[in-house]
Amino acid sequence: MLFVNIPVADLERSKAFFAKLGFGFHPGFTDETAACMLVGEQASVMLLSREKFAEFAKLPMADPTTHTLALYCFSVSSREEVDTVAQAALAAGGVEADGLEDHGFMCSRSFFDLDGHGWQVMWMDPAAAQQGPAEFATPTQDTGTVD
Repeated sequence: MLFVNIPVADLERSKAFFAKLGFGFHPGFTDETAACMLVGEQASVMLLSREKFAEFAKLPMADPTTHTLALYCFSVSSREEVDTVAQAALAAGGVEADGLEDHGFMCSRSFFDLDGHGWQVMWMDPAAAQQGPAEFATPTQDTGTVD
């Protein structure tokens, strides 16, 4: 199992933001200081109040609006869902970080959440995920090299 812990300024506001993106929360691990956001069968993101996060962290907390600590990426089941989730993030108050990146076998969009944490929503062709991207890369017209 994987639990990623991130600090948030307003837990209820963050929960509402991520609920609009389609995420649910585990009630057994959610209270007034923390919310366990389910992102996969064996992966969760713990949204922690800054005070709760400080109890776990041994170093000073960085400001995610001015410093990058990590970039969080999650996959969705279709190309269309990449746009749907990214558009929901922007409609809920997120800020676009990158527009559509389309590599044929994979595409993604990136945004900053309400606290400034960077997120990427991506889709990858299931066959490419199994065989590797080189199998799906296409030669460029100018050089004959692989993109």
